[in-house]
Amino acid sequence: MVDIHCHILPGIDDGPRSWELTAEMCRVAALDGITHIVATPHCNDEFAYDRDRYTEMLGQLSDAAEGKLTFSLGCDFHFSYDNIQDALAHPRRYTIGESQYLLVEFSDFGIPPEVKRNLLFISSSGMVPIITHPERNQPLLSKPEMVLEFIEQGCLVQVTASSFTGYWGSRSRNMAEWLLQRQAIHVIASDAHDPARRPPVLSEARKVVTKLAAAEVADALFVQNPAAIVDGESLPGPAGAVELDDKV
Repeated sequence: MVDIHCHILPGIDDGPRSWELTAEMCRVAALDGITHIVATPHCNDEFAYDRDRYTEMLGQLSDAAEGKLTFSLGCDFHFSYDNIQDALAHPRRYTIGESQYLLVEFSDFGIPPEVKRNLLFISSSGMVPIITHPERNQPLLSKPEMVLEFIEQGCLVQVTASSFTGYWGSRSRNMAEWLLQRQAIHVIASDAHDPARRPPVLSEARKVVTKLAAAEVADALFVQNPAAIVDGESLPGPAGAVELDDKV
């Protein structure tokens, strides 16, 4: 499996505080069947983003994994005005590796009316926005149909694995299932922050998705699509359509 959203670099955001914890996260991920991780430090008002520094840290990250995992660099990109302007000026500063894919995180306090226009600006500059964990975003929990509108204008959607297993509560789990039913999930990732409370684990959610949908859908969301994103290729797999309760 390939994990495209993981806070695994130590001491730079709200992820692990030490290389020892990072090494433990690597062990957990490898045991779970993950083979590649995209390190995605935050870029928001609290945490500045230093692409050059984080790129240099990938070598230490490989050492911490003892050859059991491979890595690339991305960004947990907060969709703020300043960030958007900088991304438009430097389209590959925040994307996953050398690809066109950009993880986009919305504020929990509100979705501004100009968000669709700004997403269009991002797309027009050659980037492909991937909306991260909409099932955990409070405004989108209240208006889940907005996620479908984002997809219609060319965005992809990444859901958190532990939402399917109930870690984030019933509302998030219900919305994750609602999105799955509507073929509105393109990739599932861990959004891990530590080795215990929020670990880099995908296998349990993969079992849930396999049961709710089908093995080929789970393969697309946990293996084929995230691998294509890392390689900068078009997504080969289905988003998946299943019969579930319509209630979010």
